[in-house]
Amino acid sequence: MSLQNILSEKVKLAISQLYNASLDTVEFQATRKEFEGDITVVVFPMLRVVKGNPVQIGESIGTFLVEHVDEVINFNVVKGFLNLVISDAYFLSFFSEVSDFSSFGKVSESDNAMMVEYSSPNTNKPLHLGHVRNVLLGYSVAEILKASGKKVYKTQIVNDRGIHICKSMLAWERYGNGETPDSTGLKGDKLVGNYYVKFDQEYKKEISQLISEGLTEEEAKVQAPMLVEAQEMLIKWEAGDEEVVSLWKKMNGWVYNGFDKTYEAIGVDFDTLYYESNTYLLGKEVIKEGIAKDVFYQKEDGSIWCDLTEDGLDEKIVQRSDGTAVYMTQDIGTAIQRAKDYPDVGGMIYTVGNEQDYHFKVLFLILKKLGFNWAENLFHLSYGMVDLPSGKMKSREGTVVDADDLISDMAATAKKISEELGKIDDFSEEEKEDLYHMIGLGALKYYILKVDPKKRILFNPEESVDFQGNTGPFIQYTYARIQSILRKAGEVSNISFDGITLQSKEKELLKQLQLFPETLQLAASQYSPALIANYTYDLVKLYNSFFQNISIFGAEKEIEKNFRVQLSSAVGQVIKTAFSVLGIKMPERM
Repeated sequence: MSLQNILSEKVKLAISQLYNASLDTVEFQATRKEFEGDITVVVFPMLRVVKGNPVQIGESIGTFLVEHVDEVINFNVVKGFLNLVISDAYFLSFFSEVSDFSSFGKVSESDNAMMVEYSSPNTNKPLHLGHVRNVLLGYSVAEILKASGKKVYKTQIVNDRGIHICKSMLAWERYGNGETPDSTGLKGDKLVGNYYVKFDQEYKKEISQLISEGLTEEEAKVQAPMLVEAQEMLIKWEAGDEEVVSLWKKMNGWVYNGFDKTYEAIGVDFDTLYYESNTYLLGKEVIKEGIAKDVFYQKEDGSIWCDLTEDGLDEKIVQRSDGTAVYMTQDIGTAIQRAKDYPDVGGMIYTVGNEQDYHFKVLFLILKKLGFNWAENLFHLSYGMVDLPSGKMKSREGTVVDADDLISDMAATAKKISEELGKIDDFSEEEKEDLYHMIGLGALKYYILKVDPKKRILFNPEESVDFQGNTGPFIQYTYARIQSILRKAGEVSNISFDGITLQSKEKELLKQLQLFPETLQLAASQYSPALIANYTYDLVKLYNSFFQNISIFGAEKEIEKNFRVQLSSAVGQVIKTAFSVLGIKMPERM
């Protein structure tokens, strides 16, 4: 039983015996640093059932706990806050009972399965900084859910069809002269992305020409020959035109290969892929069923709608008058298909930017109205955009921050700062390159994941690779320092530490370690990697304070040295676990 559960039961007993009253819940919080204590009971909420002065009530409960709870050895009351001092024996007992801190906090996989969707790129351009936040969030949430005991399927839907794909195809056909990734040395997604930019450049020239001939801007945009030809190409693709489909397959194949290399470099993976070209017609059968169930209705022009006004939303089209599907239709069908493909999935998490908040409210509500029980467990992991100091990104104009370039730049920044610190002179060139990649990627991931998903991020590469402060490299460096201590200590006997008197820095570390399982479960329930990131930073700050103030190898007694070495080891293992669910690797030396 956890300390809070023990204390909660005893506080309720105290209220019952001292005041003949019944208390439903007990509110706890961390004791403020300026007061003595390890955990604080908040007295004010008790005034609903106990009348009196909160200080006197706190004194009475504190005295009762000291007399009846072995773990409580002292207390003090500040206004309506009862600060409890917990015995060293309790924390040492916790430390001794954890046989393996490398798996501390993790829960064995259950039959409760979740599907997490992330990335879902378009195949007309490379992955960019916006995709990076999406991928890092989705992957980390999947890993956190796994560690918390869920079975997890990682998935994405690849947006591989539509007018934007045809724009790249047409530009390559016109201006590509048959070039390929092999002939140019470019990654396939970059090559195709260049032609998406080329289309936009040529399209704008045509618009300008038409305007000079007397058309309005709106007329010119619609009548520009390049756009008309791209639209014709899309119609041919939908009709299964052999030549167009062959070009589509070839260029998409280039892009898939490029994506795979980027995902490998970022360090993320997927269990299953869905392709829009296979799913865009899904959902049309569901529309018919929805009309029969009065979930949808047909307008005079033949279009089909869902009226959600009674639910505080508006009317939403689910099929055009010409019978073609809209994105909503496709998303309805894809969700249902996934539930069929993975019947053990009890819920799905969609990692998509906050500009789609309304879309997912509508999608989830429609699925509930269609009668799918699992629709109660759908969640939109909404996140804010990522900005750079230089401003907003636009992919069609070629001003995006390419994910591959970003990863490379982060490694270069890590190299520059590492060389300035001068602590890796004995590394081989290969070891140095691996380290730069690990630090650069760790810096990028941590900088993005430590922020609450809903908040917008201004990403500063230099700041993220700082070896001081709330950064990935600062935490990686502390982990490497711990590994150095463990190498120096060699084999340490695993003995009982009963009877040791803990110093305050040691006690603070043990308290923080104890919070990890609870933090992991909370991060899983809130789909928030930021909780793990900031927990780890707090743990590292406490460890560094311990390291600077308490001598490990200069301890007076061998038992104290052994304890501090093992405490260091436990901290290192928890840091590694925490960073592993964030998708960040740890260097053994730095």
